[in-house]
Amino acid sequence: MAEQRDYFEDVYQVVRQVPHGRVTTYGAIARYLSLRAGARMVGWAMNSSHGHNVPAHRVVNSAGVLSGKHFFGGPTIMQQLLEDEGVQIVDDRVVDFQTKLWDPSVELAL
Repeated sequence: MAEQRDYFEDVYQVVRQVPHGRVTTYGAIARYLSLRAGARMVGWAMNSSHGHNVPAHRVVNSAGVLSGKHFFGGPTIMQQLLEDEGVQIVDDRVVDFQTKLWDPSVELAL
């Protein structure tokens, strides 16, 4: 029997490697892990990440928008966590997104 893959744990392992003060995207993680359901599966994993020691606040959408902010228990918690790490946010969007972007396909070896 083939070994079953734990996709959520794979996502969590990648997110745990996103450096302090940087962000990544749902799509970048999905591409790195070759997830069939893509960014949507990464979003599901992030929604279930509470209690798994995962810095989910560092995962944003492909435009740098804090699209998952409502899953943090309040509308400003995700922004505050990022700002505490030195990431500037204006109108729910990461300022200088391309400079702050951490792409696991570039930064990590498979």
